[in-house]
Amino acid sequence: MTSQTDIVGLLLAGGLARRMGGGDKALRPLGGCTLLDHVVGRRRPQVDALVLNANGDPARFAGFGLPVVADSVADFAGPLAGILAGMDWAAANRPDCPLVLSAPTDAPFLPVDLAARLVAGTTEAGAVLACAASHAQPHPVVGLWPVALREELRRAVVVEGIRKVDAWTERYRLATVAFPDWGLPGGTVIDPFFNANRPDDLDLAASLLGRLERGT
Repeated sequence: MTSQTDIVGLLLAGGLARRMGGGDKALRPLGGCTLLDHVVGRRRPQVDALVLNANGDPARFAGFGLPVVADSVADFAGPLAGILAGMDWAAANRPDCPLVLSAPTDAPFLPVDLAARLVAGTTEAGAVLACAASHAQPHPVVGLWPVALREELRRAVVVEGIRKVDAWTERYRLATVAFPDWGLPGGTVIDPFFNANRPDDLDLAASLLGRLERGT
């Protein structure tokens, strides 16, 4: 039986954040702290270790106390490169953890039962991989990845040039696990995989966060 002590949590912050105007989207302020603070707070209790995938100078994340791993594939090769970096870190530093659970650092409302439900969904479906979904929309980068597949992933990314997550996961039995919205009084709902991609999204996230904290 897999538990949180078998999982490395991977926080993906290796992109260029073009729609946010560039820079480190994960460090943008939200509700008195940063986007990354919110994601770390939701992810840390669910896994045995957390690692941050980010490119450039890792010192800018020093205050979070997380290992920072850069893509091993050049030229910002996309989320698969970040997932590969997380797998490599897990293999080298936590060989007791056979799974990596990835999620982006711009999703401040991630489910607190994300790991448990993806593990259960994988087991129930007899699947190799799992990804989350909401509103019938899969979220390929919110996924559960066996570290044992890292050399297969490396070949796909480095040799075959695969960049789309779906193009790789379609090779395996994939469990897609649906998550419900968070309901607030008055009929407001929050998609647990809401992404703050643009400045306006941060404003909306701040409003939703305030309502969530107040229970209104």
